Amino acid sequence: MSANVLLITIDQWRGDCLSALGHPQLRTPTLDRLAASGVLFANHWANAAPCGPSRACLYTGTYLHHNRSLHNGTPLDARFTNVALLARQAGYDPVLFGYTDSSVDPRTVPADDPRLFTYEGVLPGFRAEVLDPWEQGSPAWGRWLAAQGVAVPANPHDLYKPIRDFPGAEAHGSTWAPARFSAEQSQTVFIVDEVIDYLKRNADEPFFVHASFIRPHPPRRNPLGYHDLYDADDVAPFVAAERREDESRLHPINQVVMNMPGIGAPDDERERRQLRATYYGAQGEVDDGLARLFDYLDFSGLTGSTLVVLTSDHGEMGCDHWLTEKLGYWDESYSVPLIVVDPDNAAAERRGSVVHAFTESVDVVPTICEWLDIEVPLQVDGWSLAPFVREGRTPEHWRTEAHFEWDFSTPDTGLAESYFGIPMSHCSLAVLRGASYKYVQFAAPVDVLPPLFFDLEADPDQLLNRFGRSDWAEAAFECAQALLQWRMRNDERILSQQVLSSDRGLVVARDLWR
Repeated sequence: MSANVLLITIDQWRGDCLSALGHPQLRTPTLDRLAASGVLFANHWANAAPCGPSRACLYTGTYLHHNRSLHNGTPLDARFTNVALLARQAGYDPVLFGYTDSSVDPRTVPADDPRLFTYEGVLPGFRAEVLDPWEQGSPAWGRWLAAQGVAVPANPHDLYKPIRDFPGAEAHGSTWAPARFSAEQSQTVFIVDEVIDYLKRNADEPFFVHASFIRPHPPRRNPLGYHDLYDADDVAPFVAAERREDESRLHPINQVVMNMPGIGAPDDERERRQLRATYYGAQGEVDDGLARLFDYLDFSGLTGSTLVVLTSDHGEMGCDHWLTEKLGYWDESYSVPLIVVDPDNAAAERRGSVVHAFTESVDVVPTICEWLDIEVPLQVDGWSLAPFVREGRTPEHWRTEAHFEWDFSTPDTGLAESYFGIPMSHCSLAVLRGASYKYVQFAAPVDVLPPLFFDLEADPDQLLNRFGRSDWAEAAFECAQALLQWRMRNDERILSQQVLSSDRGLVVARDLWR
């Protein structure tokens, strides 16, 4: 075993936010450099939102309807293996820097176990070198700052509050004024420092490192130098109906989420533009911070033996469709970056290439498995991306759509169920997102939450629901059929693809495609 793995997640990073893909404003030289040394998957999709459910899909290679880890705090069934357990079984000591937002299976721990009181547990298989749960105020970051002489408040997140009376703040949106820590003291720099220190101490042995960066996840505020990196006046027009009311009328789910505190975008145009500019500034801070990590890999000679996989758990609405955060059926919440850098000579000719085929978070586990020569578990719903990375070809029978799901039930409060007058089992949606069409199916009755169908060629901004129109009935029916087939073809298969034979004993069969 001589191969190394560096799995990087950057939280809440939209897939279109790369200058390598021609973003009109944002500049990401570090991620562009990484893409130039590997393969950039330009049509990559998370399979769920928000953080916990999406990471369950990413780490296990299973769709949301398969693993059923529906919310931040929904336990991840211990019967599922994951990328860390697989690496550990292969002889690695998988280490974590940051967090995984994994909720422990309550059947595996005592009733008073402290892990039952947080959704920010550690994914089984990882050894937490640095555990920094966001829900608890990023305590490891706080200790790191305190060691530098910073006066850290009881909740380190209070450092994200704006510097009082900062000159010029009154002329900008509310997120413009800088935070109360320097760029050199950011959470990105903290994690990069810790990873580099670990590599200096342990790179003589093959490593499996998961560096999980919280930014550009909120708070929506940046340190000095990144607070004004992008001008709100330069932000491109939002993808949205001209008026909030028009967007709200599109579907009942729109009406609900657009009026949720912290979810609906501000009415004020300047405030919306500043929110987007602040988001770009946070991305710039992460991009700059990552440069030092990749510089170290080059300096130490580790680049030549390290598989680098960089992605995000989900996207960010960014005030498109009059929304912030990550939710619903909207593309902006599920389109995420993926860059795979394979150091093997077999991948040399593909460096700098861009793949436009539909790829998904569930593909990450089988890709890492194949690179480490680990048998892909039967549970996995995704497929290895090695043919794209090493051969530059799209495998036969490759998917022609992306699939993502969102569960909006509220088991702790019952609010969604009460509002719509439906049970928890009705509070979910599934999306089939093709190149020229998009279909959204709700579990609720059609008279409560009707399906959505968008013609992406005529309506790329997805502002006109064509479901129910006679001229689109056949196309919508075909999408509904395809979505149902996808669900059926990705049912549980751990035991269903095995059979006990009188002459051969246990026989394990594998599909080459689904």
